Amino acid sequence: MIESRPLVISSGQNTGMSLRLCVLIWPRPEMAEALHSYEAQVLPLLTEHHGRLIARERVQGATADDPAEIQIIEFDNDVALAEYMNDPRRLSLETQRAAAVERTQILRLQ
Repeated sequence: MIESRPLVISSGQNTGMSLRLCVLIWPRPEMAEALHSYEAQVLPLLTEHHGRLIARERVQGATADDPAEIQIIEFDNDVALAEYMNDPRRLSLETQRAAAVERTQILRLQ
C-alpha cells in the first residue's frame, strides 16, 4: 500500500521500465463526493510526472468490503512515481485526502 507521504526509491527498484498500478480506493462513509473532488485535483498532476490515467471506474453496488473506485495508472518508471507521490501540490492536499479516504490499496501489475 502506498500512503500519501514522501516516497523514497531504493537502488533495487525499477528505474528504467514502465510500471502499471491498480489503485483501489475506499472512501469514508458519506465522503464519495469529497473523494472525487480530491481526485479531480491530484490526477491532472500525473502527466507532469510522466504518468497516465489508463482507466478510472466506479464500482456499481459496492459494499463496505469493496473499493468504491478503481484506477489503472501507468508511469514511465519508479522515479516518475516517486516524483508524483512527493509533488508538493499533492502533499498539500493530505488533509483533504485523509478526510475523504478510508483506505487505499495499490497493486503493481505485470
